[in-house]
Amino acid sequence: MHLRLTGLWRNADFVKLWVGSAVSGVGSQITFLALPLTAVLVLDASPLQMGILAALGGAPALIFGLGTGVWVDRIRKRPVMITADYGRTILICTIPVAAVFQSLHIWHLYVVALSVGILNMLFSVASRSMLPSLIGRDDLVEANSKLEIGRSGSQVVGPGIAGILIRAFSAPIALIVDAVTFVVSAVAVQTIRTPEPEPVSSPEESRFIGEAVAGLQLIARSQVLLPIAAVVAGLSMFNAMFESVWLLYVSRNLGIGPLAFGTMFSVSSVGFLVGAFVSAQVIRWAGTGRALVLGVVVVGLTDMATPLAGGPIIATTLVLTTAMFFFGIGATIYNVSQVSMRQAYTPLRLQGRMHGAMNTLEVGLVPIGALLGGALGEAIGLRPTLFIGAAGEMLGIIWLLFTPVWSLRSLPSGPEDDAKDQIRA
Repeated sequence: MHLRLTGLWRNADFVKLWVGSAVSGVGSQITFLALPLTAVLVLDASPLQMGILAALGGAPALIFGLGTGVWVDRIRKRPVMITADYGRTILICTIPVAAVFQSLHIWHLYVVALSVGILNMLFSVASRSMLPSLIGRDDLVEANSKLEIGRSGSQVVGPGIAGILIRAFSAPIALIVDAVTFVVSAVAVQTIRTPEPEPVSSPEESRFIGEAVAGLQLIARSQVLLPIAAVVAGLSMFNAMFESVWLLYVSRNLGIGPLAFGTMFSVSSVGFLVGAFVSAQVIRWAGTGRALVLGVVVVGLTDMATPLAGGPIIATTLVLTTAMFFFGIGATIYNVSQVSMRQAYTPLRLQGRMHGAMNTLEVGLVPIGALLGGALGEAIGLRPTLFIGAAGEMLGIIWLLFTPVWSLRSLPSGPEDDAKDQIRA
């Protein structure tokens, strides 16, 4: 009996990119738990120090997002990704080494968190910018769906592996596994054979600032990218506002304990995985634009379940667990839809600038949303803040409903159709 591969699974270079992304995703889940636990268990970090550590991871996108996109557009993408992988390997390895020699300090974690955050941003922008030239625009939805399967799978298995490693070897030593996954990713990317297009820039974009402005102008003038930017900004900021007080509300006001939290997050991860499997089918059924709207609505409505929940603990836990499962599905459909449209409606030479600008909104607004959530939580209470966050997540789609994105059913094909914002109803 022979296993018959179909679609992009038959594309060896895409599979290499997928393997690297999935394996390093598992490692990133380990670091997501092990890095803050190192601060807490080894360094006895204060709440302020923990806040600084968390903020440093997202700060690079807010500060350097636009510049990163310009720089990535000027050079080939694969060397950026490979350098970022090896750089993250070295940085992560410094923590267990320092821990073994009992010379680990909180400032060391700050430097690593900030530096890894910069390299994460570089890798993300370069990877998304390279994808259209690697597989072609006709296969973007399939490619992003399959990449989400890898990411979601890492979210399912990663925390469990992290818990076992941390329990067996300690939090700092567990980080070594993350470093190894970045090496696997680098080797996988190095073996990709598809040649990259030569980076080009037009004469009016010879200066760095001019190139950054060109990326912003592309978004501002696009009937597709500008509404998507509004949705990305709104969802990112208001979701951060929601999540900043969610744990506090659910534990204090609803009385849900740690064991239930573990169950809910595991079910949420399964939802992300299911969403990755069904997103391409949903997009084909509803159309790309309507699938984007559907994903955002599902995210907002499932988050609304938290401030509406109440009653017996078992019933409340069941409601929230179900909501988090469907949240994962909605968030994945949203992500596959909007990333595919961004890639399809951006010329190859501007991919980096577009993704850099979008990354600024997607990741850079998270610290701002979290701070607003904390301030509102203290000023008006946790429950009203959750309502505002859940409702705000859906604000961007109001504008989108009155744009061509709503009626967009399929993505343009061909090397430069995207630059002309062709809408297919």
